[in-house]
Amino acid sequence: MRCDHFDAGTCRSCSLLPQPYERQLAGKVEAVAATLSPVPGAGEISWLAPASSPEKGFRTSAKLVVGGTRRRPTLGVLGPDRRGVDLPGCPIQHPAINRATPGLKRFIRSLDLTPYDVPTKRGELKNILITVGDGQRLMIRFVLRTRDRVSDIRSALPLLRDLVPSAHVVTANIHPTHEAIVEGPDEIILTRARTLPLSVEGLELGPRSFAQTNASVASALYEQATLWASRPFADGRLPESLWDLYCGVGGFALAAARAGFPRVTGVEVSSGAISSAISAARHAGLPRSAASFIADDATSWARAQAPEEVPDVIVVNPPRRGIGADLATYLNECDAPRVIYSSCNPASLATDLAAMPTLRPIEGRLFDMFPHTTHAEVALLLERA
Repeated sequence: MRCDHFDAGTCRSCSLLPQPYERQLAGKVEAVAATLSPVPGAGEISWLAPASSPEKGFRTSAKLVVGGTRRRPTLGVLGPDRRGVDLPGCPIQHPAINRATPGLKRFIRSLDLTPYDVPTKRGELKNILITVGDGQRLMIRFVLRTRDRVSDIRSALPLLRDLVPSAHVVTANIHPTHEAIVEGPDEIILTRARTLPLSVEGLELGPRSFAQTNASVASALYEQATLWASRPFADGRLPESLWDLYCGVGGFALAAARAGFPRVTGVEVSSGAISSAISAARHAGLPRSAASFIADDATSWARAQAPEEVPDVIVVNPPRRGIGADLATYLNECDAPRVIYSSCNPASLATDLAAMPTLRPIEGRLFDMFPHTTHAEVALLLERA
């Protein structure tokens, strides 16, 4: 893939871009295997063919740093000088995002919104977060330093829809502090629509809920996990119950339920994500007896369950820090015969696996969520030894 921004040196986010894509995939598989190699049994993992991604247009969720001036705003990334770099037509972004950016720039100019300047800590509009949903509808979140311009954005929604007709959910996120984080704690939904239907597994996304940034590869991940979860046990018995811990908007649980799993339970600390999962289950026609979702800390909830409630399969999909010692100890000692671990950080995965010696890694697969970078997403099938 060729990128004018990379060639010009204005953006080097896709650090592996000069490498042929097949070489990128092979290198990531080698790097993951090397990271996991100290774990007992890791050398016996059967690695399936990597789940590859389209080389361009794959990013269905993007953070656009707002820079420049009120009259000439930029939408892209932070440069080395901590000021915005404009990246029009970024080839890894979904075409629906690239189609929206000219209209968003006109919207910024029309409202006279001042882009936030990181070095001077002045300005109002920090980022615009965009997610592409089903039918290429968009969730657009304006990350603001204060609430001062929220009413102006709300009043100008008709203009925004003229400029960006695919806008479906629009919010204002308030991020008052000068920190290197994407968004703040307060979200104000400005549209009647509150969730964005996704193209993956009938999921719905709320404004502060996590979703994979590569819908194509996310579909492959949920499909693979469902195949592993549904596999008969050695005695021929079929699995019947599944927990999806750190479930987010319910991707793994809903995929398993749609495939015929009799009972699934998703647990996620974000109440907004759980609301989205419940809504998706309802729209899929799943009764609460078949698919239930609970807003709670995954580790605390799992430890509080009676031994007879432990399911046949447990799926964990933690953030980069991993599941941690407490949950690893629980999984190591509980009676669940099968665990599926989806990881966005092979280093924390290796640490967690070392703390679970009763669970033997059987199969693994790389899921290339972020082509042209060194980021590796990997899933493992673990069976009780």
